[in-house]
Amino acid sequence: MIHTLAAKARNFPIQSIGSLLDEPFTGVVYLKDSGITPDFRTLKGKKIGYVGEFGKIQIDELTSHYGMKPEDYTAIRCGMNVSKAIINKEIDAGIGLENVQMVELEEWLAGQGRPKDDVQMLRIDELAELGCCCFCSILYIGNEAFLNSHPEEVKKFMRAVKRATDYVLNSPRDAYADYVDFKPIMGTYLNRKIFERSYAYFSKDLKNVARDWNKVTKYGKRLGVLDADFEPNYTNEFLEWTLEEESADPTGDQKKMVELQKAVAACGGYHRLETKSQTAVKA
Repeated sequence: MIHTLAAKARNFPIQSIGSLLDEPFTGVVYLKDSGITPDFRTLKGKKIGYVGEFGKIQIDELTSHYGMKPEDYTAIRCGMNVSKAIINKEIDAGIGLENVQMVELEEWLAGQGRPKDDVQMLRIDELAELGCCCFCSILYIGNEAFLNSHPEEVKKFMRAVKRATDYVLNSPRDAYADYVDFKPIMGTYLNRKIFERSYAYFSKDLKNVARDWNKVTKYGKRLGVLDADFEPNYTNEFLEWTLEEESADPTGDQKKMVELQKAVAACGGYHRLETKSQTAVKA
């Protein structure tokens, strides 16, 4: 989401038309033997990996709240290879996702005969007091000119995506088997574990959540990547079904999600969070 907002701010003609994954936990991932602890200040003097320029901006902004300056740590741009860089000791920690890099490191630790919980995360949403992890929601985006000139085609595309999403949520094992049949190279134990950990985050109705967009837009303005008058670039107009009710306690749901994902990490399987909802809305 943060990249979609920033791209629009730089005049790229894009708009979000739906969500694939809602709020995967994102943060600074590290191993216990790195000397880093839940105290953010222990990042001082460390080598921290990041994916893109906003990863660096986020860390710089966070350090300022903890009495640190950018020169107090070494930033290393390592793309999505955060896990590999940690394993190779090229970095001490790096920005990653709970359902991807955390899984990669857990399985590597298990292969080394070490406890999986030797990998830890300093969650950016908690450190930045966002109250959600939504800046890393995974979105469906489109070119604005195409969206405006081909609305029926876009609606058909989203209907197909919704059918596929329903299949994944209702029959995750069959869906994963179909996926591997289509792309055999992805049929590994590690990829199945990542799929299991991603299952809870799949958006059931694909909607862009206004609360999250407003929160991340304010965060982007705080980071200085969005102007003060910037309006978020999303729409739900191409979703023709009744949208799910929004959570009445999103912060509480985040806490429950932490426990749910711990259970999935320990035992595997496909599990989703039951949430208390507000009034349903129509797209």
